[in-house]
Amino acid sequence: MGRGMGNGTTGWVPPHCPNPNCRYFNASEDPWPFKRKGFYTRRPRDRRIQRFTCLACKRNFSCQSFAVSYWQKRPELIPRIFMMAVGGMANRQIAHALGCSHSTVAHHIARLGRHCLLLQARELERLPALHEIAIDGFETFEWSQYFPFHHNVAVDVETGYFLYHTDSPLRRKGRMTERQKARRAELEATLGKPSPNAVETGVRGLLEAITSGQRTITVRSDDHRAYPRAIRALNCEITHQITSSKERRDKRNPLWEVNLLDLMIRHSTAAHKRETIAYAKRRQGSIDKLAMFQVWRNTMKRRWEKGTRVTSAMLLGLAKRPWRVRDILTERIFYDKVALSPCWDRYYRREVKTAALAVNRTHTLTYAF
Repeated sequence: MGRGMGNGTTGWVPPHCPNPNCRYFNASEDPWPFKRKGFYTRRPRDRRIQRFTCLACKRNFSCQSFAVSYWQKRPELIPRIFMMAVGGMANRQIAHALGCSHSTVAHHIARLGRHCLLLQARELERLPALHEIAIDGFETFEWSQYFPFHHNVAVDVETGYFLYHTDSPLRRKGRMTERQKARRAELEATLGKPSPNAVETGVRGLLEAITSGQRTITVRSDDHRAYPRAIRALNCEITHQITSSKERRDKRNPLWEVNLLDLMIRHSTAAHKRETIAYAKRRQGSIDKLAMFQVWRNTMKRRWEKGTRVTSAMLLGLAKRPWRVRDILTERIFYDKVALSPCWDRYYRREVKTAALAVNRTHTLTYAF
């Protein structure tokens, strides 16, 4: 069992057993017992993949078990789909450009979303103490405009680092015709109304995840009535600075960083552009793409397009250089090795339901979980 370099080569050594129920799942200083068990050929490039057997739990696996492309038939699509999705292309446009089906694109985006959730959660564990954050509710909709919801987002004021996000389903509001009001009443009678406290609950979960371990922090927000109630429920000393949503949204606005984040989300995601036919059909799909955008924004996107090539992650001391796609996809992150918040755990399992749809599939795979 010699040590070597290069995933897939004969000298590569698996860092741990991929079986979460094995005592060698968590890496230790002591070598763990395994043996090599031949190879198999992976198409389409006829790449030879090394097989292994864990001698403790008898699980068979390969070096591919530690790759982001585990159980993927077309792994070459993964980095291209990532960049196209955060570049504002819709799923069918991506499918046409890559010569694959739109369902293939959807499955890859779902996997990339889960991977980015784990990656971002792992990075959050290394965050230094935060001083000022800004929060906001990015409003969009799923399936139709009768089902609006908020992406509750938080950003570090000093570095622009996109910290966290949750969701809150809303009731359709604003000016409506009598026919639209009747249709809303019909849908609510059949599917039920969203909770009137959904924004408060979502923002409280947002702030709980960020302020965990913090003693004091300053929170900037607009004058939404649910925010003070959410803040009062926290076990952290918070200074709440409120800016009217009617204030001019330029760089002198205290909410500039979160307003800029909202602008970038709308610019970089096809579903959020004005009057588009690419709107999100499922809230879960919108969450997956937001997780991808979050990692791209923090690790790849320059903090300033002109001047020094630094990212928000670099300014927080989480990275030494701007990342590339291959840095994001360098390894498979195992679910059982990362502590997800209850909200993000629900996202990972794809348990966010779209009320208008009868079928909402969850993530229940055994080996590729």
